[in-house]
Amino acid sequence: MSWLRVHLRADCGQAENVSDALEQCGALAVTLEDAGDQPLFAGPGTEEPRLWAHTCLSALLPEDMEPSRFVAEVAALLGLDAPPAWESDSLPDQDWERAWMDRFTAMRFGINLWVSPSWLEPPPAPAVVVTLDPGLAFGTGTHATTALCLEWLAAGTRAQMDVLDFGCGSGILAIAALKLGARSAWAVDIDGGALSVTRENAQRNAVLDRIRIADPGSLPPDIDADIVVANILADPLVELAPRLRGLTRAGGILLLSGMLSGQVREIEQHYARYFDIEARVRDGWAMLVCRKFPRDC
Repeated sequence: MSWLRVHLRADCGQAENVSDALEQCGALAVTLEDAGDQPLFAGPGTEEPRLWAHTCLSALLPEDMEPSRFVAEVAALLGLDAPPAWESDSLPDQDWERAWMDRFTAMRFGINLWVSPSWLEPPPAPAVVVTLDPGLAFGTGTHATTALCLEWLAAGTRAQMDVLDFGCGSGILAIAALKLGARSAWAVDIDGGALSVTRENAQRNAVLDRIRIADPGSLPPDIDADIVVANILADPLVELAPRLRGLTRAGGILLLSGMLSGQVREIEQHYARYFDIEARVRDGWAMLVCRKFPRDC
């Protein structure tokens, strides 16, 4: 098996955001290299620059992924008018799986929620542990947008709550809510591959009997939930505002994530009439905690 690499460039002010976007859109790994010939020096009394003025980013992808579509998704996530210049090449198979596995450790979110790969010994009880191996469906907890959602769920999930994860990816958020005590969960995605991965992860975590997995068109017309999570892109969050509002029960919580911090104000405008909104920001990314008013205004 071979792998695909997609290469593009960014200046030092954007390289970290571009790297995050590459991972969120499905890159298995991202490497950063000097795109010019700029040495980085550090010495007493100086601060080491974090990145070169011009950085080359290389994203490792499965061989069957379409690179032009991947770059277009990255551009959309970053809010670019057009995809950046890019090129691709193939890479012979190496022990990428082993190298990839070595990058991951058990991660804690909030006081007692952990996400742990299956090859590691899980944290002992009373920890709430979601067993999840990194995969092609996005969502392992490493990205800021997912981490923000997990931290809120760790503190805000209560028994007898119903949860709906719109754009579930790996299913991590719905599964975490169930393991934290939620009564039931819907996991919804337009990607059939994500639904399959979610089903596998739900079975691995022994919550398959409490989760319903479906594409958005299969949702019952009268469905609503105490907690709705949408960790997707900024444009869909705008387009889906009426539907996400309708899926959230009066007094319930809608978590909106997957946006850059600079996109918060635009998205707030589409929800502020119906929700009390609090923004939480991390590493240039944002999540909106939206509490629905008891009655629509």
